[in-house]
Parts: sequence; structure tokens; C-alpha cells
Amino acid sequence: MAVHTGTVPSMAKGWQWTIASDKWSCGQAAALRGAHIIRQAIAKRGSCNVVLATGASQFDLLEGLTNDASIDWSKVTCFHLDEYIGLSEQHPASFVGYLKERFLDKLTNKPAAFHFLDGTADPDKACRQLGNIIRSHKIDVAFIGFGENAHLGFNDPPADFESDAAFITVDLAESCRQQQLGEGWFDQLDDVPRQAITMTIHQITAAKHIICTVPEKVSAAQLQDNFHDFTSQGTGST
Repeated sequence: MAVHTGTVPSMAKGWQWTIASDKWSCGQAAALRGAHIIRQAIAKRGSCNVVLATGASQFDLLEGLTNDASIDWSKVTCFHLDEYIGLSEQHPASFVGYLKERFLDKLTNKPAAFHFLDGTADPDKACRQLGNIIRSHKIDVAFIGFGENAHLGFNDPPADFESDAAFITVDLAESCRQQQLGEGWFDQLDDVPRQAITMTIHQITAAKHIICTVPEKVSAAQLQDNFHDFTSQGTGST
């Protein structure tokens, strides 16, 4: 696994970057770092709270986490980053279905709890209910990706930085919907939902640690451009 780790400009204190030679190494490096954070939290207070994302960027990360026998998942509470409105978990593109198949079902030692977003429930009610739960759980590590249009979760740019809610409903940008189609989750653009529930920027950035895994070149280029904007000007697309 070929990786190179370093620090970023001083204006972004606390940030570190890791460059990997391939997608698998990228995901495995992220999983190793995440597993270390989880073990530390459990050793310190006997429990850990994490946020899990979905999409192609998380394939190798989740594989690494589920294969790590050093993690006592029975002491971990999991939260779900985002979900399409109107999709049941039986739909091939459902993020609930994704996380059950690629994460939960692969664990023999199940998490203490997994708080999923139900895309078929009343969206506003789902946001309130899960928001009330997550407020009592300080997130130790949020595993996220970075979209081709610079979105975090389903917070398409220009994202809402003002809301102090934990979850909100959003209209999906056409560029975001095109990405979902391009990754093969839907047969045609008309099938891609136009709305979703997402964890807010406020809630994502409240995590003690954030591990952003970006294995695709197009998303990595967006991350580089936006990170440069953020560190040099204090701004960024998302």
C-alpha cells in the first residue's frame, strides 16, 4: 500500500492529507486511520460515535473497516450521512440498503446502534427525530466523500452554512444527479430523485475527526481547487 502523508498550509490547522497510489490504498489508509480513532475513543470512554457515508468513494474504506478485527463494534453507535427522499431500502440506489449490504451485514459483532435515515418517511419528521438523537452523541469521526460538484453529503454548492439543524431536506443539483447516474446507480436521469435528506455542514464539521476519502480523479481535482480557495481566501464552493 503506497501512501504519502503530510500536513496542509497553516491556515487550515489540524488538517492532514494522504496521497495514495491507487483507489484501494486510499480506502485502506482511510480505514486504518479511522480504526485508530475508534479504538482510542472506546479506550477513553468505553464507546464511540461515527458517521458513515456511501457512494463509490467509500467501497474500499468500508471493506477495510469491516475487515478490521481490532474494532469492538458493539461499543460503536453509527449515524447515516444522507438518503434520497422517496426511495425504499429495497431500491438498488438506496443508501440504507448500501450500508446494510456493504457494512452492517459483513459484521458479526454488530454496532450498539445504527440510526438510519428512512427515505420513505415524512422528511421533516425524519430530520427532527434523527436530529434529536445525534445531538446527544458527540461524533468522534465522520467518514465522508467529496462530490464531483464539490458537495459534502447532499449539500450541493452553494451549501447552507447557516442552519444549525443536524439534518435538512435539499433539492439536488443537476450536476449531482448526473454524478449518481454516471456511477451507475440509476438507469436514466429521470430515475434519479430530485430531493434528499442530508446531514448539514454544521453537523458534519462538528465531528471531532473528519476522514474525507476521495479516490476519483475528478473529485480529487475539485477538492484540491476548493481547499486552495479555503486556505488562501477563507472560502470554498461547498
